[in-house]
Amino acid sequence: MTNLQLISEYKCYDGKLGFYSHFSAICNSEMRFAVYQPPQALQKPVPVLYFLSGLTCTEENFMVKAGAQRYAAEYGLMLVAPDTSPRNTGIAGEDDEWDFGTGAGFYVDATAEPWRSHYQMYSYVVQELPAIIAANFAVQTDKQGIFGHSMGGHGALICALKNPQLFKSVSAFAPIAAPTRCPWGQKAFSRYLGNNQASWLAYDASELVKQIGYHSPILIDQGTGDQFLTQQLLPEVFEQACAAVGQPLNLRYQPGYDHSYYFISSFIGDHIRHHAIALR
Repeated sequence: MTNLQLISEYKCYDGKLGFYSHFSAICNSEMRFAVYQPPQALQKPVPVLYFLSGLTCTEENFMVKAGAQRYAAEYGLMLVAPDTSPRNTGIAGEDDEWDFGTGAGFYVDATAEPWRSHYQMYSYVVQELPAIIAANFAVQTDKQGIFGHSMGGHGALICALKNPQLFKSVSAFAPIAAPTRCPWGQKAFSRYLGNNQASWLAYDASELVKQIGYHSPILIDQGTGDQFLTQQLLPEVFEQACAAVGQPLNLRYQPGYDHSYYFISSFIGDHIRHHAIALR
């Protein structure tokens, strides 16, 4: 494996879960990711599904908490979960706030100083990481999907909308669906991208879906007991944007569920099935 360091490895549902680090040329720093290889990957290349995590998360949260490996093994999908930002870059203040900097890369390519030298998470997810996975694991590169949670739900939607030829399927749990209209997004975008708000629109799923649409149905699950629903997530804005252009959207409000991995683990099977059908 070129450029990859194996940190740890575990047998799981007859497949293998591995945690890796490597030097990222795009982020100009050490990056980490996790890969679950289903048992089918020992015999032949399999489709691959990327999961983007939310604020404060690492490459571990999804693999430890979501219960996804069971379904990935059943459907024969490889799971890849990158970290949520570069770390230990030496940028002053990168660890000061939980919703900006470390653990909060927002899956954009920063253009403003000092962040632009390392915070290139969009290009990392759509260019460098898929190339590394293709070079080191038994994947079908023409069958890739993407999903995510919260900040990562935002990331999954924009990556799929902007790269429909790369990602054949997309879904999200409680995504930040209209980041240019919510405090989290406005804070991150103003610092990573600068004050020209026109440049922010390129990373707003509710704007992108109106401009370019997507080739297949989008699945979103949102808990009604989510404490961030009304101020930060704004799924209704994305729903209206999809309706305006006839984009198929399955937005499911799940009564009483919050923003946690208890919510994700409750519906992860549906999401992996959604991708398995699209990637077959």
